[in-house]
Amino acid sequence: MNSSDYIKLRSEVEQLRAELELLNDISKTLTSSIDISEILKTLMIKVGQFLKAKNWSLLLLDEERQRLRFEIAVGETSELLIGKELSLDEGVAGWVAKSGRAELISNVKEDKRFCSKFDVESKFETKSIICVPLINKGKVLGVIELVNKMEEGRFSEFDMRLLKMIADFTAIAIDNANNFKRVSELVITDDHTSLFNVRYMYDFLSREVSKTLEKGSALSLLFFDLDHFKKINDTYGHICGSAVLRELGYFIKRMIRPGYVPIRYGGDEFVVIMPNTNKTEALEFARVLREQILQHRFLNDLGLSLEIKASYGVATIPDDASDRNALIALADAAMYKIKESTRDAVGTI
Repeated sequence: MNSSDYIKLRSEVEQLRAELELLNDISKTLTSSIDISEILKTLMIKVGQFLKAKNWSLLLLDEERQRLRFEIAVGETSELLIGKELSLDEGVAGWVAKSGRAELISNVKEDKRFCSKFDVESKFETKSIICVPLINKGKVLGVIELVNKMEEGRFSEFDMRLLKMIADFTAIAIDNANNFKRVSELVITDDHTSLFNVRYMYDFLSREVSKTLEKGSALSLLFFDLDHFKKINDTYGHICGSAVLRELGYFIKRMIRPGYVPIRYGGDEFVVIMPNTNKTEALEFARVLREQILQHRFLNDLGLSLEIKASYGVATIPDDASDRNALIALADAAMYKIKESTRDAVGTI
């Protein structure tokens, strides 16, 4: 074996060692956490360790809007990129996301696809780029982009291969996290109304009641039941009745304040949990919600324009109760007190 063959062999061995080390590190990363943000940050640290780039970033694809968003950015002036977006018709990253093909560009000035707007904003000069798509099950989820090789060198095909390996694992991690999120949401969500379900209500209240008592703050619960809902089913049919409940679920989500938790308790009964809310504030919110529901006309798309009325009951910790079950029972009792008298009103114990 002559010296040139030896040098070539040694280089190939070093590359293989680097790839095995990268695979080992990535496998540890993927099994160390279920937090997608933590996994992505750790994977991007691996990019910095194995691929000597001055800047690198991860952009995720918003499939509905067909835009890429900078989720992670590392390097010079990188903080200016976080949250910025570009369309799939902009830049090398957009082209890679749209085509699903990786690109290695040694001189961006010679490539018409290069978009300089972020360089202008951050006063940075991009010279060379490697950009690879994040693809899982044939679907593009985003891209990873390296900018400017350290020490004025050039990116190589070996750099491209390592980045593709990282991108493959990153895409798997993103897909797994998305699946976990979807499954978690199915477990705690009422699929008909899109509100949280009773299981989540009890779990959330158990945690929140303890926090409330420890802090000495207030927690209120609104329980309401639709008035004469059976007449809607009898008059227009169960399909229309079901559609009313679905529309009401989305309406409640739009109406509630940040931090409030909307629940479908069952049938035509609903709950809103109001952390850090005293009884006066809770009653005011209940009155506003009642008025907004009264003014809204349901099933307009079916030409029905239905008016919906309900009976509302409010209970509060620490004023009325000191535990989860008592809070629910008292709000329910306050609601039935209204139901058995005037209906279409807000009351408390």
